[in-house]
Amino acid sequence: MSKIKPTRGAPYARILGVGGYRPTRVVPNEVILETIDSSDEWIRSRSGIETRHWASDDETVAAMSIEASGKAIADAGISAEQIGGVIVSTVSHFKQTPAVATEIADKLGTAKAAAFDISAGCAGFVYGLTLAKGMIVEGSAEYVLVIGVERLSDLTDLEDRATAFLFGDGAGAVVVGPSQEPGIGPTVWGSEGDKSETIKQTVPWTDYRSGEVAKFPAITQEGQAVFRWAVFEMAKVAKEALDASGLSPEDLDVFIPHQANERIIDSMVKTLKLPEHVTVARDVRTTGNTSAASIPLAMERLLATGEAKSGDTALVIGFGAGLVYAATVVTLP
Repeated sequence: MSKIKPTRGAPYARILGVGGYRPTRVVPNEVILETIDSSDEWIRSRSGIETRHWASDDETVAAMSIEASGKAIADAGISAEQIGGVIVSTVSHFKQTPAVATEIADKLGTAKAAAFDISAGCAGFVYGLTLAKGMIVEGSAEYVLVIGVERLSDLTDLEDRATAFLFGDGAGAVVVGPSQEPGIGPTVWGSEGDKSETIKQTVPWTDYRSGEVAKFPAITQEGQAVFRWAVFEMAKVAKEALDASGLSPEDLDVFIPHQANERIIDSMVKTLKLPEHVTVARDVRTTGNTSAASIPLAMERLLATGEAKSGDTALVIGFGAGLVYAATVVTLP
């Protein structure tokens, strides 16, 4: 028999506050058209994107995260000292070590919170949310800060017609804390590594360092393959997440998918047969694809504009490079 004393935290966990940060520079499609042979109409029809935000030198991964996190902490009505864990999902922090989460935890004023980064692409925020839930229910932290942040403009090939218009920068954060009733449902997640070549970094950093390639690495993708996978397979995952929470599409108030492409969002809405009363996040139009940051940024905007309200039931799903995916149902803060 084990001698380890069992631990138990709160019975459940939920999102208590949300915050977002978008860089000050707004980049319209016209700027993208300076380096690719395309048109504003083509970009809008293929992706729904009209503008995106690109970070300045001062708007670092850490700086954007701190801004978003400060808003989330204030929205949750707690102090930074109460944060017991900081989880950062990003693919665009260019220091292999230390984790940017440690810098963020320190500058926010946490009391030596556990801090670590995860790399799960566009599904990273939901991965982080799931880890935070486990920490709170297990009892290793009372409040956990989950951040999705990207500076994808640093990894964008502006001459790649398939991706130059897609990516944007920004940070979104939520505070996850204890709850007496379920606020974050079971997570349906996984990976399909046999499809990893469909979204990837063009070359390893070592090839660039050694001089084997002269062009800085960027993110590239096989657009049609990704589209088909996202539309058909991710709708199934979203339905599984609803089933796991004991809900039907009619029970939803809000749908917040990863903001990859508006055509993908529209197709998922149709496949899931979401009722007209369900509010659908379409932040991609003015923010672009911000990978790990896209779901919390879209959530923050829906609440700020009044399109969604506190207590609403929302289905969230992230999917991307790996290929990885994660979906769950949450109660909005």
